[in-house]
Amino acid sequence: MVKIRLTRMGSKRNPHYRMVVVDARKKRSADYIEQIGYYDPRETTDNALRVEAERASYWLQQGAQPTDTVVRLLEKVGVDVPGVQAKKRATYTRRAEAKA
Repeated sequence: MVKIRLTRMGSKRNPHYRMVVVDARKKRSADYIEQIGYYDPRETTDNALRVEAERASYWLQQGAQPTDTVVRLLEKVGVDVPGVQAKKRATYTRRAEAKA
């Protein structure tokens, strides 16, 4: 199975994350198939969140399963995430109800 998840970059106490498409059996910082964006949770740069929406949509159509955090970030950018089976189903249903 292919997943869309975050891989940690940056130095100690200065996290930066890449949003990557990776085989689910790989470790967090293992080799990935494709990088589709990045996220700076501390917002130290002007553009703290960047996602290639076309590539994210492509991988979602191919069956890639995003993690809960990636779903939240994709929704923030405006990428439609149809039929997501999130681990925390209650959180996902609350977001879906709020959206409607």
